Amino acid sequence: MTERKPVLVTGKDGLQGKVVRVVEATASNPQQVLVEFNNNQQVVMPIDALVLQPDGNYSLALGWNELSQRGALEGDTLVLPVIAEQLQVEKRQLATGGVRVSKVVREQQETIDVPLLREDVQVERVSINQVVESAPAVRYEGDVMIIPVLEEVLVVEKRLMLKEELRIVRRSSEISQPQQVTLRREEVVVEQISPENAAAADRGNNLA
Repeated sequence: MTERKPVLVTGKDGLQGKVVRVVEATASNPQQVLVEFNNNQQVVMPIDALVLQPDGNYSLALGWNELSQRGALEGDTLVLPVIAEQLQVEKRQLATGGVRVSKVVREQQETIDVPLLREDVQVERVSINQVVESAPAVRYEGDVMIIPVLEEVLVVEKRLMLKEELRIVRRSSEISQPQQVTLRREEVVVEQISPENAAAADRGNNLA
């Protein structure tokens, strides 16, 4: 079985003690503790007289001389009385006179300086002139809100279009067209002549 660590009480002027037991509260007395000090004296005191410390022990703002002056011995035990003041209130009526109430309206001017918040908007138009596929969304760059302004424009585009094809077929045919044509042809006529006729012909050629 583990021995329980005693709860220590430290007072003034080196007064040291430990809590022996706790006296349960009654209808007439609050909860009290029995403390045994290093001078072998035991004191019964209200638990409210002790101040709980972070380490679980208690401190007492009194020394032994102050304890002995405030307490009363009951056998070998010094008992500190529990003193509490009680407030008793009585109420009675007392006539002190009468009052007359009148209301007067007074005006006064006061200067009120209340800061007001005002926001100014500066609009800057930036020319983009760029073709986009879809409408851009509104976006922010720091404190600047950028709203896209769109415009539909007519785009004229020139393209080559194959309108038609000409298909030419070359065909050969024979036709008959009778014509009269004059053709010349040379023919050689061979005559046999006598020697006499030949001599006469030569002379005739020479004279010519």
